[in-house]
Amino acid sequence: MSLQKRIVLYILLIAFAIILFFPFAMMILGSLQKVERATSDPLFWIPTDPTLYNFDRILGRSEFVSWIKNSLVLTIIPVISQIFLCGVLGYIFGKKKFPGQEIIFWTMMAVVMVPSQLLIIPKYIMFSKMGWINTYAAIIVPELWTIMGVFLVRQFMMSIPKEMEEAAYMDGANDFTIFFRIMLPLAKPAIATVGTFGFIACWNDLFTPLIFMTSESMYPITVGLASILTKEGNFGIEMAGSAISFIPTFLIFIFFQRYFTDGIAMSGIKS
Repeated sequence: MSLQKRIVLYILLIAFAIILFFPFAMMILGSLQKVERATSDPLFWIPTDPTLYNFDRILGRSEFVSWIKNSLVLTIIPVISQIFLCGVLGYIFGKKKFPGQEIIFWTMMAVVMVPSQLLIIPKYIMFSKMGWINTYAAIIVPELWTIMGVFLVRQFMMSIPKEMEEAAYMDGANDFTIFFRIMLPLAKPAIATVGTFGFIACWNDLFTPLIFMTSESMYPITVGLASILTKEGNFGIEMAGSAISFIPTFLIFIFFQRYFTDGIAMSGIKS
C-alpha cells in the first residue's frame, strides 16, 4: 500500500474512532455537571464547574444496593450456566455424531430468526401460571444457555484437529476427561467470548426485567436507573446513570478482550 493510501486510511480510521468515542465523552463529561436539559449550545455538555452531584443523587438512593445485587444475580448465574452448557453442547455438536444431529442443530439456529419481542406475551402467560412473575426465575431460566453461544463453541471445536481426540482415546481417556482436560482448555477463547456476550446482554437487558419485574425492590440496575430518569428527567442524572451502568461491561470487555478477539476469529474456521 502506498504512503498516500495509508495516510488517507489512517485519517478515515481516526475520524471513525472520534465519531464512536464522542457519545462516551458526552456521557462522562455530561455526568459531571448540573444541567437539567439539553440546550441550543452544541457544547452544553462540557462542564465548566465539574461536580459529582449527579452521582450523589443516584448512589444516595436506598434502593441502589438492591438494584446492584439484583443485576449481579441476574447476570452471574446465567453467565456461569452459559459457559458450561454452551461448552458441553458445542462439544457434542462439534465433535460427536448422532442421528438427526444436523436437523436438531439447524432447527435451533432457526429459532434465532424469531424476534424475542414476539415471544414475550407467551412467556408472560406461561410464567404467570408458574408463579414466576416478579421472581429471578423469569429472567434467569430462559438465559441459562444461548443458541449463538452453542454455535460459537461448536465452530471452535470443529477447528480442533480430531487427531488430538483420537490420541486421547488411545491413551485410555473417556469423553469426560477429553472434554474437561483437552477440549475445554483449548476452547478458552470461544468460552470467554460466550461469557463476554452473555455478561453484556444480561447486564444491559432492560426490556425483559421491565416486563417481568413488578416491584421496585426486584429491579436490576437498568430498570432502576430508568425509573430514576423518568422521575428526575434531567440531562446530568441521565448521563451519570448511563456511566454507572456502563462501567461493569467496559471492565469485562477490557479484561477478556484478547480471548474475545481470538474466539471470534477462530469460531469461523473449520478444519
